Amino acid sequence: MKSITCAIITAAVLVTSTAAFAGSPQMVRTDEATSFQKIGIISSQGFTSFDDLETSLSMKAADIGATHYHIIGITGNNKIGGTAIVYR
Repeated sequence: MKSITCAIITAAVLVTSTAAFAGSPQMVRTDEATSFQKIGIISSQGFTSFDDLETSLSMKAADIGATHYHIIGITGNNKIGGTAIVYR
């Protein structure tokens, strides 16, 4: 019985995490972006790594209902920031 309960919980976690991942916006290249509708521009700043910047831009894109985003600029030395166009 315990192994069945563990299997059910594991399956629920996998479904939940897959659904959350499927809803996050995807980064696209310039040539790929032409097939989407531009809905705005976002920016974020104050990060020490590109991964943190990318995560922040992805979360901001998700907040406004974007399905895709394209980073158009990154600036900074010790702290970096970036700008992205968001698409649906």
